[in-house]
Amino acid sequence: MDEPGLLVIDKPAGLTSHQVVGRVRRVFGTRKVGHAGTLDPMATGVLIVGLNRATRLLGHLALHDKAYRATIRLGGATTTDDADGEPLGGA
Repeated sequence: MDEPGLLVIDKPAGLTSHQVVGRVRRVFGTRKVGHAGTLDPMATGVLIVGLNRATRLLGHLALHDKAYRATIRLGGATTTDDADGEPLGGA
C-alpha cells in the first residue's frame, strides 16, 4: 500500500509506541510508518501514526504536552516497584 494517511490508534497498556508502529507496518505492508509523540509502555491513549508521505505531517502536529490520569493505591508494594510487578504482602 502506497497511499498516505494518518491513523488514530488507541494504544493499549503493555505495548511500546515502537511495537504499535511495527504492527502497523505489517498490517499495511509498508516500511514508511512513523508516530507523533511517544506513550509510555504502561500508558494507554491516543497515538497518531503516519503512513508513507503523511509521515511528513507528523512534525507539524502540536503534541508536545502529555496529560496522565492515574488511579493509585497508597501503601502497596510490588516486585518491580511499579504497576507491572506482582503485589507483595497485603497490597
